[in-house]
Amino acid sequence: MNTVVKIENLVKRYGDLIALDHLCLDIYEGEVFGLLGPNGSGKTTTINCLLSLLSYDKGSIQIFGKEMTPVSYDIKKDIGIIMQNVAVFDELTVFENIDYFCGLYITDKAKRKQYVEEAIEFTGLNDFKKFYPKKLSGGLLRRLNIACGIAHKPKLIILDEPTVAVDPQSRNKILEGIQELNRNGTTIIYTSHYMEEIEQICTRIAIMDKGRKIAEGTKDQLKRMIKNTETITTELLELPDNVLSQISALPHVYSADYSGDKLTVCCSGGKHNLIRVLDVLQKNDLSFGRVYTELPTLNDVFLEITGTALRDKED
Repeated sequence: MNTVVKIENLVKRYGDLIALDHLCLDIYEGEVFGLLGPNGSGKTTTINCLLSLLSYDKGSIQIFGKEMTPVSYDIKKDIGIIMQNVAVFDELTVFENIDYFCGLYITDKAKRKQYVEEAIEFTGLNDFKKFYPKKLSGGLLRRLNIACGIAHKPKLIILDEPTVAVDPQSRNKILEGIQELNRNGTTIIYTSHYMEEIEQICTRIAIMDKGRKIAEGTKDQLKRMIKNTETITTELLELPDNVLSQISALPHVYSADYSGDKLTVCCSGGKHNLIRVLDVLQKNDLSFGRVYTELPTLNDVFLEITGTALRDKED
């Protein structure tokens, strides 16, 4: 498996603040690699160092097997960048914006025109080619931003929070587009603090906090790192203490709580936890309403590893 990005012991300081604390990452060809973490965790700093837009105090960065420097133009021509803040020219139309950014890498006019048309088609901007950015909705503006970053057909695409403040329809369109780019062979680095996006599209994930990588793996590997493998919730009007004790004593149950007419049972391992819980309730002649079971999410992983839910840590 070819390594596209290799980061070793990266350290970045701002005075006494350590923004990146000996960060190590390996990103392989054909991956959608997710960087997950709250605002301030170091995701954007990592990207800026990766692109040599920001100097760092210690460590090394290689892309496509070569050391990345501010003048590594041979490397940069194969990288596409879509940052959180939309970066287009208000004075240029949709077509002209994409053509300009593509022209930074593709000098052949016929080839560039073909690439621009393909980027417009890919992002669904055919009906808006002559529009100026100020006339576009937030979602369409995000699509234009993406089209400008991918038009030159880079081998590596970096997307830093590309769906912030867009409507659900545009968000789905963007995520589907990212997956299609990956199916066509592009390696993608995707940063976000939206758990559901990372879980939906990423093949491998690194969780960052306070400039450190605190966990890494596929979503299933990350979920296996934590104690909670299943949460069972049952609605019932009453639950005697002795029955709650029986449920707490069941195999694989490490937490059972009854409050607000809801029984919440947290399990670690086991395949028949729901059946056992319902069996205890039935044996004690307790009627119950809605029952549902939930598998762990990446937010559960983050909560257990860091002690804080991700959304609680957003700015």
